[in-house]
Amino acid sequence: MPKTVIQLWLALKLIPRLAIHKKLTIVREYGLNQVFYNPPQTLKSALTEKQLSAIEHPDWQRIDRIISASEHCQSEILCFDDSRYPELLKEIYDPPLVLFTQGNLALLACLQLAVVGSRHASASGREITQEIAKQAVQNGIVVTSGLALGVDAAAHKGALLGKGGTIAVVATGLDMVYPSRHRKLAADILSNNGAIISEFLPGTPPKAGHFPRRNRLISGLSSGVLVVEAALKSGSLITARSALEQNRDVFAVPGSVLNPYSQGCHWLIKQGAKLVEDFADIKGELAYITKQGLYFNQQEKSNKDAKQRKFEKSIDEDLFLDPLLASVGYEITPVDKVVSRSKLPTDVVLTRLTMLELRGLVSAVPGGYLRLNRG
Repeated sequence: MPKTVIQLWLALKLIPRLAIHKKLTIVREYGLNQVFYNPPQTLKSALTEKQLSAIEHPDWQRIDRIISASEHCQSEILCFDDSRYPELLKEIYDPPLVLFTQGNLALLACLQLAVVGSRHASASGREITQEIAKQAVQNGIVVTSGLALGVDAAAHKGALLGKGGTIAVVATGLDMVYPSRHRKLAADILSNNGAIISEFLPGTPPKAGHFPRRNRLISGLSSGVLVVEAALKSGSLITARSALEQNRDVFAVPGSVLNPYSQGCHWLIKQGAKLVEDFADIKGELAYITKQGLYFNQQEKSNKDAKQRKFEKSIDEDLFLDPLLASVGYEITPVDKVVSRSKLPTDVVLTRLTMLELRGLVSAVPGGYLRLNRG
């Protein structure tokens, strides 16, 4: 019996150990239907035994359970080839094959400002975030964040106060809210014409490695990323790094030199991020960007590209010097071995390994991680 487009995209998502960009290349070359109904020999020979089995014998029962679970939590599945799939998100290196969505999907096509920062934000940091988010939505810009404690929550609340659109990108399945204390905030977002989205299947719990992957979506959906109060080693800087890779603007709010959660923002500003005191500093920059992510002013684009190269070089050097990298060998290194060698907590190790994997410095393989050669 012929399968729906959603079933086929989910089947593609479930193919194990095959990178998203490779899956999309396969679809572009052969077409989604041919991949599953008549895979050519050239494709078969390029896959592992498990990958080929996932194409020739997809677990349709599991796929139907995923669809049913999505419907149960009142979410809609948006596939990569859906006309409502965000165009900016398609431009990133590894866009999700499917998005699980709740609420107002029209917001995905709007100009978005990502707002991220510390979960331990100060009272002044939360106030600044809330005010900037409020002004952003009052100027027709959707505020996108991660529903986390601190800055994220302040961003969503500011957007709600401004009676504008806000999108929460989460690192769990949509059948749960993390942190649980934000159940009311999540409900307020949906009841005020906002949206909540995830690339994770229903039933997926919060895990350390999911948050860096979530962060690339926050920046990928947006034309610019504002960082408020971030430590030097933080998920917010991962989001800033993703933003630069995706050719997005990066903004940062300065703070007290005595506040450790301002150090990340100060470092970003030193590397070329735009210093922000109020929303006017952001509005002038976003004016250069169309919904397709192109720049009206070619000199502005040239200057930005030069800043981006300098910024990327600085972050590359920091990642290469990450002591965690030395704990991963060129042979398969189990995570517990990395934890033992680095003497770091397991959740920190998992987060940093994901950062290193996103930068192409290590690769996740069965049994652990492998260190890769740098170009």
